[in-house]
Amino acid sequence: MKKIHLLLIKAFIRPFFVTFFIVMFILLMFFLFKYIDDLIGKGFEWYTIAEVMLYASAANVAMALPLAVLLSSIMTFGSLGENYELVAIKSAGVSLQKAMRPLFVFIIGLSFASFLFSDYMLPKANLKYGSLLYDMRNKKLSFLIKPGVFNNSIQNYAMRVERKGEGAIDSLYGIMIYDHTGTNGIPKIILAEKGRMAKTSDDQYLVLSLVNGVRYEENSSSGSFNPRQTLTRMRFKQTEVKFDLGSFGGFNRTQEASFKNNAPMLNRGELLHREDSIKKSLDSLNKTTKVNASAYFKQNEMAKGYTKVKVPAKVIKGSILNAIPKNLRIQAVQSGYDQAETIKQIVINRILDFDFKSKEIIRAQIEYQRKYTLAVSCLLLFFIGAPLGAIIRKGGLGLPVVIAIVFFLIYHILSTVAEKSAKEGSLDPNFGMWVAIIILTPLGIFLTYKATVDSALFDIDYYKQLIVGLFKKKESKKSS
Repeated sequence: MKKIHLLLIKAFIRPFFVTFFIVMFILLMFFLFKYIDDLIGKGFEWYTIAEVMLYASAANVAMALPLAVLLSSIMTFGSLGENYELVAIKSAGVSLQKAMRPLFVFIIGLSFASFLFSDYMLPKANLKYGSLLYDMRNKKLSFLIKPGVFNNSIQNYAMRVERKGEGAIDSLYGIMIYDHTGTNGIPKIILAEKGRMAKTSDDQYLVLSLVNGVRYEENSSSGSFNPRQTLTRMRFKQTEVKFDLGSFGGFNRTQEASFKNNAPMLNRGELLHREDSIKKSLDSLNKTTKVNASAYFKQNEMAKGYTKVKVPAKVIKGSILNAIPKNLRIQAVQSGYDQAETIKQIVINRILDFDFKSKEIIRAQIEYQRKYTLAVSCLLLFFIGAPLGAIIRKGGLGLPVVIAIVFFLIYHILSTVAEKSAKEGSLDPNFGMWVAIIILTPLGIFLTYKATVDSALFDIDYYKQLIVGLFKKKESKKSS
């Protein structure tokens, strides 16, 4: 390998890893901002939060990797152009295409690695991420108590508080508790001015210490009216209510198999199998719907096909009700209405099932194509970023970052809009996932050509001279 090739690879790798980890960090911060209420303040261990963040970072690779390739390629070739190193390379007889070959080989290897990652590692990471985040968001602990909302997390109890956490994180104010542990079916009501919650040392009970309250308890009437039925009211300065947390079992993990059928958690082979099985299910659904609906259109109690007696067809003129005896018309209309309603309900239910399964097929096709678009997008954005850097001839984190963000936003918006249209059925999923790549590929070819011929596409001085030249021509024409 030539020294020029080593120079280009070293110049590319450093900003690539820096920008990749910076983008991953930013995306992880967005993740934390989005789910901070579900993760913080629920008693999770630090390693549990670190685990879900690790799985979330795997899902962010699809956005961070193409952006890192685009930004690092612009920075690399922009820095080489700014320091006149590209000029030296070209003066040595090495064209821009030859200079890009080692980086092109590196990007191909990176694209292949991203394809393997999206097909093998990403589905497993999505499965673990989805199951773990679901468990963390639905963890049943006293920390889930929210002000102004009745909470049924603790079995046989309903609790509502007006506000919490003013004096300390476990302080409650304006407490109302409905205790359904009694056998008479009448809940006991506890009202308290304030309270404080704490767990026992074995984590089996949640002890709620209440201050300045009243307890209402109504005696059972034994199923019959009792005019002397009593209501007991007890005031207290301080008391405790103990909740059994044995059913919570700490932080229990849901089995990952429950999430396995989601499309983002399947590899290519599993996606094809799922798509094929859903299509077979749709075929059977269409057949059964046709059979069930057609059964209501058959003429009953007819001997057609089982007798040799020939009877001419009866011609009915006017309304069909005229052919029915008057005493049977109401019954006939009601029977027809009931059958029409039955057919309507059958068709509506089958349509809902059909739409759901059709959307599942679309999701499977979208995720299947996503395995390839991630790899191809790295190649495409490299062929956009490298020529752009060579044209603008600016390195560092200034103008290259702005240009990279603009082009990546164009790519991301196109791909997002096309994917959403594909999910809604407006676009074919196999085509919709490639719309952004198809649109931006000519741009990559155009920029590569302009960089090869040393075009002044982004040279401000060139456009200034062009405008000044046009004004001079106009002035010369006027003077002549």
